[in-house]
Amino acid sequence: MKMLIIGGGPAGRSAAMEAAQLDAEVTLIEKEHVGGTCLHEGCMVVCGFNDVVRFYEDSKNYQKLGIISQKHSIDYSEVTRGIKQITGKIANILKHETQQTGVELVMGEATIKEGMVEVNGDDYPYDKLLIASGSRPFIPPVSGAEHASTYKNVLDWKEIPPNLNIVGSGVIATEFASIFSSLGSKVKILCRNQFLSNIDPEFRDYIVKHLLPGVQIQENVQVQEITPEGASTSQGPVEGKVFLATGMTPNSEIAEGMVEIGSKKEIMVNEQMKTSNPSIYAAGDVVGTVGNTPVARREGVVAARNACDVSATMDYHLIPQSITLYYPVSFIDSGAEQSEDEFDVRIRGSAGPGSFWYALDGETGFTKISSDLETSEITRVSSISPASRTSIPYLAKMVKDGYKTADFDDFIETHPSTDAIYKLLHFLSKYG
Repeated sequence: MKMLIIGGGPAGRSAAMEAAQLDAEVTLIEKEHVGGTCLHEGCMVVCGFNDVVRFYEDSKNYQKLGIISQKHSIDYSEVTRGIKQITGKIANILKHETQQTGVELVMGEATIKEGMVEVNGDDYPYDKLLIASGSRPFIPPVSGAEHASTYKNVLDWKEIPPNLNIVGSGVIATEFASIFSSLGSKVKILCRNQFLSNIDPEFRDYIVKHLLPGVQIQENVQVQEITPEGASTSQGPVEGKVFLATGMTPNSEIAEGMVEIGSKKEIMVNEQMKTSNPSIYAAGDVVGTVGNTPVARREGVVAARNACDVSATMDYHLIPQSITLYYPVSFIDSGAEQSEDEFDVRIRGSAGPGSFWYALDGETGFTKISSDLETSEITRVSSISPASRTSIPYLAKMVKDGYKTADFDDFIETHPSTDAIYKLLHFLSKYG
């Protein structure tokens, strides 16, 4: 079976390697660089910045405590150069890893035809086609939007902007506000509606107070015009660079006329990642689901298996999610309606690796678990902790597998740890 895959990001690459291992003849087409948005412009770039920011914030805290006397400064050009160098190295590793599975890699822009794909003037026939063409920043219809930046060009900035106005209210806006506020920018977040509206209000308050200090957040504000010098808004003018974090648009244009496309330009798929065309599958950001790398990888694997006649389905229940800040903010939600028997427990984070030197200020994080005391089911978990990003996915797996609060009575965690999740579960186990 001949399978073509368009897009070398997490979804396409995972699909390519899975299909190759299932004995398909696989060609992966990528127009720019293997690794996709996550590696070159998105989450890995945020990780690179955040590592620097974490060191910088720790340094300032140690100075305040009198532990170290040396004052540090940041060379932005060296940070961006280093991030590009590292992501380029990772891309080469991913390329080699993919080709080692027997996947043919073709660099160039694809055009879909009936039964084949054209790249660089050559036609590649297929039995099954997977579209994993990703997404791009959504640019709102605002006058002068061409003067604004997005996550796609922060690595090309020559310096840290003195004033940064971030238009948006979600994860991307929050992460870049944290980064550039720590680097020295005077940051404003301009929200059309409520800031982080999908986050537990207690955690939103903690983020604003403890993880975004100095960031000014304006809600219910409309951006009317963007200029090179700033922007005019419904709450008055703002000065400085404008950064758009207003959501994503799927790159579905490549499939127009071939498959059904939804109202938000997402390619419509079923739980097997099949499109309306029986020969075409889609996965990753282009299908407009959760929009993170692990989900994209899984969607790619599900698509590849079904294309190779191995039955698989995509499950979006209890997806672990996170926001990359000084302390990672991680959470899962079962989606269940809150019942009369639901009980919340909360605890301040522990002093340990990554938070020990903040114990004097009480800024060690915050964890909250919701459980139905009648059924002992864990319904929601939110944690702000150095360990939260590691703990949450394992907990999500255990909850999916049927674990109840009582099953954590004899749980022993690794020590030392800042993780408060299992302390709360041990407490709840007495009610299971």
